Amino acid sequence: MQLARVLGVVVASVKHPSLIGVRLLLIQPQDHDGLPDGDAIVAADALQAGPGELVEWITGREAALALPDTFSPVDATVIAIVDHHHPNAGEGAP
Repeated sequence: MQLARVLGVVVASVKHPSLIGVRLLLIQPQDHDGLPDGDAIVAADALQAGPGELVEWITGREAALALPDTFSPVDATVIAIVDHHHPNAGEGAP
């Protein structure tokens, strides 16, 4: 599971036609302890996530499959809004 914190909304004056009506978010990937992990990225928003929310995101071909037009040219898409996250759950498990 890849987690990220939503930093805000990205406004694009010109988009690929398959992305019209799809919001773009600036997200900061996080490690499982909630610390920033790399640079912020732009991701398509399939769920209407808001700034400050913790989300799960995917990359690759699967990113486009979460959108209305499954042939959209996207590299990352938000696929879940995380309600609860327990970073140390499972520690010490075999």
